[in-house]
Amino acid sequence: MTQALPVEILFGIYLGVLTGMFPALVSWGLGFIFKYVTGVSIPAFGVVVLALALAGVNGGLLALNDPDVVRSGYRIIVALIVVLMISLYAHAKGDAMGASVPKRFSWHELRDRTLSSDVVERVGSRGEVKIEVVGEVVDMEGYPPLSADTRTEIKTGEWRLPADLPISELETRFADRLRTELDLADVSVTIDERGRAAVIAAPPLSGISKRVPGGKRAVSVEALVPTGLARGDEVAVIAGDTEVRGTVIAATSSLTCEGSIETDGGTAESVAPSSTAAPTATGGDGRVTVAVDRSNATALLGVTRADVVVTARGTRREFELISMLHRAGKRFRTMTVKPSGELAGETIGGSNAREAYGVAVLAIKRPDGWLVAPRGGTELRAGDELFVAGERAALDAFEGAFA
Repeated sequence: MTQALPVEILFGIYLGVLTGMFPALVSWGLGFIFKYVTGVSIPAFGVVVLALALAGVNGGLLALNDPDVVRSGYRIIVALIVVLMISLYAHAKGDAMGASVPKRFSWHELRDRTLSSDVVERVGSRGEVKIEVVGEVVDMEGYPPLSADTRTEIKTGEWRLPADLPISELETRFADRLRTELDLADVSVTIDERGRAAVIAAPPLSGISKRVPGGKRAVSVEALVPTGLARGDEVAVIAGDTEVRGTVIAATSSLTCEGSIETDGGTAESVAPSSTAAPTATGGDGRVTVAVDRSNATALLGVTRADVVVTARGTRREFELISMLHRAGKRFRTMTVKPSGELAGETIGGSNAREAYGVAVLAIKRPDGWLVAPRGGTELRAGDELFVAGERAALDAFEGAFA
């Protein structure tokens, strides 16, 4: 019995979709492969003819099972139109994808991918991204577990970094910040294009002696702690006629206990809860632990109370230079000249480092001292530690060939 025209059209659309899925897949595959391999678009007319032929085979198989499927002419016409439209659309998408997919993938390109533009926040003339730690902070295998306070600080911290860096560089910088600000023994960070980070961390392994440089001694004195005092600040400790300069490695004050600087030994120093780059003391009466020269440590041991004055360290322009080089895609690396390597006994100019590999030897560290900006005639010795700058791929090639 002949159905009404709207019903026949619906049957035709259903039949066209049913028989056109496989031809559409073939059309997409042909368009993609031909464009990707040859760079030329395959004629749409040929693809459509092939798609209609395949749809005809599918429709014929359906008719063998149920002859009523192709009994109506309206139904067949609508089905052919649907197959034609689906095939043309699939061919166009395949052709476009074949033109956009890179011919070759490399690990270097994957590592240098950047963040999605919609997660970048404009701060003045710069773009910043807020790194969000997702999931649980995982304990690093082989180390003791992290404390609950350290996990919370990693999860809830305000971590902001420049957004114009490759993700690999963001991972390195974020790991360095966690390692420096929280005194972690080791950190592994993975960041995706949305600025979401997965963190594996290890707690500090030793007490406060870990932060005392070689040749120094740590001495604690009672003092009026300046507000904002942080680890690494240079201070002058003044007690009567005695003035000793040193570096702050811990500070505690009684003004507030809302926050704390956790030391490696588990003690806590009072700090103000803030989003600054490093833990800072809130100020008030307390104690300051300072790393000083051995000769000056004795002078402070008998002091019951002293004045602490923060001294200026000046602007570190070298850090600005390093940041500019990083944004330009340059990296630094240390390489040791091995006795069996090709660099041993060769001069810097003879190694052809700059011309052939695009890297520059900035300095050489030797047991008897440093050579900064060495000349091309400088001979390289076995055991020399080279400080080399260049792009990552160039550094890999130079290190693999010589060092």
